[in-house]
Amino acid sequence: MNASITAVVMVALSAPLAAQWLNHPTPGIPRAPGGKPNLSAPAPRAPDGKPDLSGLWTKISPKYSRNIAADLKPGEIQPWAKALVEQRKEDLGKEYMNVKCVPLGPGYATSADSTGAEMMKIVQTPGLILILNPDLTYRQIFLDGRALESAPNPTWMGYSVGHWDGDTLVVESFGFNDRTWLDHDGHPHSEGLRMTERYRRRDFGNLEAEITLSDPAVYARPWTVAVRAVLAADTELLEWVCNENGRGAEHWVGKASDERKGEVQVAPGILAKYIGVYEEQHPFWRAIPRIVEITVSDGRLFGNMDGRGNVPLIASSDSEFSGLYGLGVEFIQGGSGLFVKHVSGNYRFARR
Repeated sequence: MNASITAVVMVALSAPLAAQWLNHPTPGIPRAPGGKPNLSAPAPRAPDGKPDLSGLWTKISPKYSRNIAADLKPGEIQPWAKALVEQRKEDLGKEYMNVKCVPLGPGYATSADSTGAEMMKIVQTPGLILILNPDLTYRQIFLDGRALESAPNPTWMGYSVGHWDGDTLVVESFGFNDRTWLDHDGHPHSEGLRMTERYRRRDFGNLEAEITLSDPAVYARPWTVAVRAVLAADTELLEWVCNENGRGAEHWVGKASDERKGEVQVAPGILAKYIGVYEEQHPFWRAIPRIVEITVSDGRLFGNMDGRGNVPLIASSDSEFSGLYGLGVEFIQGGSGLFVKHVSGNYRFARR
């Protein structure tokens, strides 16, 4: 009996990934002669004539998912909020929502390159749009004409109403609690945060979004960031449950400033050779390559990935540095490129 049960379990565990629909052709989508999805085909329409935003989408937001305030001036952020961001960086992001296993809240609108958040499935009906996330959270956007509550009970995901402005879906959201960050860097928000999203399906495979954030208690003015998404055809959403992670936060030790303890000095002439713009080479793990700009100021090397802002790099040798948002950098001899070093491997960048 035990042998039979073991055999059944082994067969179940060895089932192919195709059983999870990860390679199942999406029905009803336009295709090129070779069978590949034609993502440049015209955007579809729903039965009511409105643009149909339905589908599984991969969000691309290399700049704003990490630094939502990249376009704000230093004086446009409250001093206490700037200090809090720096403290969160120094603590290596230990209090980030994915670490604490709580929802990202308003951060879902711009999140990308993040397990459990970079994909979203939009389900559209005339009176309600649902956005489903891999981490089992969801948003409800009501299109039935109801007004947004003026004094809602704060929640993780807030409350959203929408309307159509021509072919653009306009979503107004309010009622977020203040326990989440707006980005991976740790920019905070208050319970007074209001968010306006404008979604437009440019063609069959591309979705564009503009997100305007307004939070006078923290930021001096409203500002708008741009995000885009690409249709994820012929695959399916895979659930990701944070609480299934067996690693405890108690093992997350150290401070960002610990990297400076072993810092070495590098000659200015060597640093000057590294100045330039570097582009990630295939194979890369997201839809578009990352871009790193290297500059020198006051005898120190700085790195800026995807426009997120300059960060100082800390030398451990003439060619190896740390401090690039938690990543390492190793320059290739001869100046042709660099490697961005991560626990998953070294990613090669070529100098432009």
